[in-house]
Amino acid sequence: MENYIEKMQKHIHNGRSEEMENRIERLRKYIDEILLNMKDTQERRCGYIHLYGVSQTCAFIALKRNLDFELATMVGMLHDLHSYKAINTENHAEHGAVLARQILDELSLTTENETDLICSAIRNHSSKATTHSAFDEVLKDADVLQHYLYNPLFPVMEHEKCRLQNLLTEFGIK
Repeated sequence: MENYIEKMQKHIHNGRSEEMENRIERLRKYIDEILLNMKDTQERRCGYIHLYGVSQTCAFIALKRNLDFELATMVGMLHDLHSYKAINTENHAEHGAVLARQILDELSLTTENETDLICSAIRNHSSKATTHSAFDEVLKDADVLQHYLYNPLFPVMEHEKCRLQNLLTEFGIK
């Protein structure tokens, strides 16, 4: 019997059952293994929602800004993985960059330059008030937008308000 993920992949790819083996899917399998093995079901749920929500938002923003949407998808999946894996948010951006490098090296998914680009974005994503490279900004913006879209009725964190307003304006929403 096919598991849920296999069924979804088959559905998404128009019923084709062949393995959709690309960098994003290889990384997704790796991350799913980490999340599926989390004992705390609430943290697991939050991990799936946040990591994959930010991942999709990164892809969307990167497409709009003519940046590499494949790498943006990957950085979104990886950016807070350390926090969920370790159940610890202390210095999570730096620890997350280290874990991302280990995973990308282990899976041989990226070139050295691509790995550096991804790890830079992860290392800098908590610095919402500072502007970094265009690729770094995709992750910061996606993180803020996912926080907002999770439940727009929740109050926006003070340090994310300006960035959120800029994003909504960029997308012609407000």
